[in-house]
Amino acid sequence: MIKRTAPCAEQVTMSVMKRSARYLVYGAMLFGTTVIGHAVAASAKDGEVVYSAKCKNCHGADGAGNPAIAKMMNVTMKALGSAEVQAKSDADLKAAVTTGTGKMKPVAGVAGADLDNAVAYVRTLKK
Repeated sequence: MIKRTAPCAEQVTMSVMKRSARYLVYGAMLFGTTVIGHAVAASAKDGEVVYSAKCKNCHGADGAGNPAIAKMMNVTMKALGSAEVQAKSDADLKAAVTTGTGKMKPVAGVAGADLDNAVAYVRTLKK
C-alpha cells in the first residue's frame, strides 16, 4: 500500500501560483487581441462615409477626380484607384490628408479612426 502524504503548503502555493499565472497570461492575450484588434481594424464602410463628407467634392465619387476642381486649381488629379496612388503606403496617404500635398490643403476634421477608415476606403478604389 502506498502511503500518500498531504502536499506541503509550499507545493500548494506553487501550484496555485502557476495556475494563476497561466490564467493571467491567457487573459492578457485575449484582452490584448480584443482591444488591439478593434483599434487597428479600419472599416472601409465607415471610410466611405468620411470620404463622402470630406473628399468626394474634389476627388469625385469614384476617386477619379472632379474635372471642374482640377481645372480651377490648374492641376492634374491622379485617380485614387490608380497604381501610382495605390502603391503609396498608408502613412503616405494619411500624410497627404493631414498635411496636404501639392495644391491640396490639409483636410480639417479627419484624424484617428476616421483617417484610418478613409484610407481603407481609398484602398477599395483600386483598379
